[in-house]
Amino acid sequence: MSAIALIDYGAGNLQSVHNALKAAGAEDIAVTENPADVLAADRIVLPGVGAFAHCMGALSAIPGMVEALNEAVIANGKPFLGICVGMQLMADEGHEHGVTPGLGWIRGKVAPVAAAPGLKIPHMGWNDVVPSQAHPLIEAGEAYFLHGYAFEGGDVLATTDHGGPVVAAIGRDNMVGVQFHPEKSQRYGIATLERFLTWRP
Repeated sequence: MSAIALIDYGAGNLQSVHNALKAAGAEDIAVTENPADVLAADRIVLPGVGAFAHCMGALSAIPGMVEALNEAVIANGKPFLGICVGMQLMADEGHEHGVTPGLGWIRGKVAPVAAAPGLKIPHMGWNDVVPSQAHPLIEAGEAYFLHGYAFEGGDVLATTDHGGPVVAAIGRDNMVGVQFHPEKSQRYGIATLERFLTWRP
């Protein structure tokens, strides 16, 4: 089983994600804030909860971490999974508390989920994941969401519905991001992580 770097930057639901990865069959998981561990890992998971600007600031505050992510994921093609705000950080920018540059891996922005009559924001609870195109990681099912901001842009792999289409997953090449929480999505979430663990992009 390949080594996984689960990035600890003070902005993720680390224990729950760690437990879910273990339940999916992962054995070698390094919960780390060390860029060297990211470069050494076979797979990388970036969780994230809270505000885009706070998460990007926390990630950027670790010396060498953004550079290590760019080298491992973009230059070296290692499989990458972003979860919730970890997915959002893949975008060009986030529009929360002003405009904050993201990692710029997927063209697009993160903007407020459009409020529709009778629908609550944040979008919270179980909802359908509807694939937009075939992808080895993303299957139709029901997952747990909790977010008030959503990705708008290209490379959409799946949507959900909250008063209209809301992006549920993005990705291309060796990287995938999911807006839902696999660690809270029971069997569907564990199955998603199982596919990530054996994915050969």
